[in-house]
Amino acid sequence: MAMFEPGHLHMERHALNKDDYSYNLCIDYEVAQDPKEGTGMSFRLHGTVEDKSVDETFFLAKDQAFDFARHATRIAQQYGMPKSASIGSMHKYYDEMFEDVRQQLDVKPGDPMKPEHLE
Repeated sequence: MAMFEPGHLHMERHALNKDDYSYNLCIDYEVAQDPKEGTGMSFRLHGTVEDKSVDETFFLAKDQAFDFARHATRIAQQYGMPKSASIGSMHKYYDEMFEDVRQQLDVKPGDPMKPEHLE
């Protein structure tokens, strides 16, 4: 189950058997300024993975903000989500969030990337 509204994505998955996994996570996000990177997006991943509390924040520069699912998955895996799992599997909701991030940051096709972010 998932639910999206601008600035917020809620994802919930219940284990189907003892070998499966569960999570109940929210990603909240807003445009923010970083002294070094400039404009970008501040993300907060909070909720539970396998009944372990998660509350982590991360910042992604404007040209990296669309990589939020990889960062959120990595954090969730630190709290017990299997390494083979990804919270990015709910494409419809991530597409909506991706579009919202694009609009909030006013990103246009062809906008430059910082070369150091490509390393």
